[in-house]
Amino acid sequence: MKITKTTLQYSREPIHPLGFKGGHLDELWQITAAVEADGTLCTRGYGVQSVLWSDSAVFHAFGPERSNALMFETTQYALRRLEGETLVQPEHMLRGIFDDTLAYAKRITGHTELRATFVLNALTPVDWALWKLWHRKQGCAFRELVRPITDFLVPRQRELGNIPLISYATGKKEIEALADEGRSLFKIKIGCDPDGRNDADEMLQWDIARLAQIHAILSRYATEDTACGHPAYYLDANGRYDTPDRLLRFLDAADKMDALERIVLLEEPFAGDRPEPVHGLPVRVAGDESAHSAQDVARLTREYGYSAIACKPIAKTLSVTLEMVRAAQKSGAACFCADLTVPPALLDWNMSLAARLPRVPGLRVGVVESNGPQNYTDWRRLDAMCAAPAAAWRTPQNGVYRL
Repeated sequence: MKITKTTLQYSREPIHPLGFKGGHLDELWQITAAVEADGTLCTRGYGVQSVLWSDSAVFHAFGPERSNALMFETTQYALRRLEGETLVQPEHMLRGIFDDTLAYAKRITGHTELRATFVLNALTPVDWALWKLWHRKQGCAFRELVRPITDFLVPRQRELGNIPLISYATGKKEIEALADEGRSLFKIKIGCDPDGRNDADEMLQWDIARLAQIHAILSRYATEDTACGHPAYYLDANGRYDTPDRLLRFLDAADKMDALERIVLLEEPFAGDRPEPVHGLPVRVAGDESAHSAQDVARLTREYGYSAIACKPIAKTLSVTLEMVRAAQKSGAACFCADLTVPPALLDWNMSLAARLPRVPGLRVGVVESNGPQNYTDWRRLDAMCAAPAAAWRTPQNGVYRL
């Protein structure tokens, strides 16, 4: 089978203002990449662009409109590179175009230190379309389809706990409503820049006060889905902490308010290109933007002491994510699937992997993050556009997706 034609489209989907990495978003570009083989067989892959997440330097240099356009151009270039190629395993096809696509993205952005995550975000819809083509050719189920990359997946779990997002602006009533619905693991954004001065001490004090506020709300709730018997916390710093000492001051404050035992994950405390050793920290530290290859995972776990990896087939491609899962589990690190504020179709894609990962220590149920229902202004319309609209597995019951 040869790839004979590719096309690309986008739409702009409004979201409620979402703050992280010291910035804010109010829309996300939804991408559809179509790949045609032998002039007859066509598959479509979907993606969501998040330049603020994947390379905040590009986002701040160009602003949301132009930075999204640059990522879109990167996806277009990758699709053009595939035309005329013979279809083989998707991970091999992705590897064959990655370096050229990265060089192209560096050229059009003018950022010679462009993060590889920017390109992986751009390649996600392309990779998905390739996997669907490969499935059509091979005709086997998911686990068998990906077996050439990793044997570390487990039999599919029947339930996944839904991880909601607590952003800088999420209020008390919404947090209580999520807890009332049975959520047992809350992703909490830290690393706020409260006065726009990028002052690390102001950030630290804001983070401590914010955690104390959330902890006071959630301490009234109990759950059977965590080892501690209460809702647990998954803190996401998005690389905003500058030194291990400042991070320790935050964790000491968490300990004094009796919140430390609730923290089952602390994601990306330091800048992705400048990781710091985390050996001996009293929490499980996860890599996200710092991990965009199996080699990165091996380096973070062996040299820096990271003990978890955020998996994002919806943002870093399924091909690369599976290689990262293999490397993480060889080193004994936990894996879990995080979100990128994706629509329902991409939530399904994320669940496909999340349901086949071992449980994170401290949790008694598998988990997957999904904050799309909180953030898209019209989640129901997006759900209605899926191949399986209003699917029962996509709506959590008592905070749990029943698969």
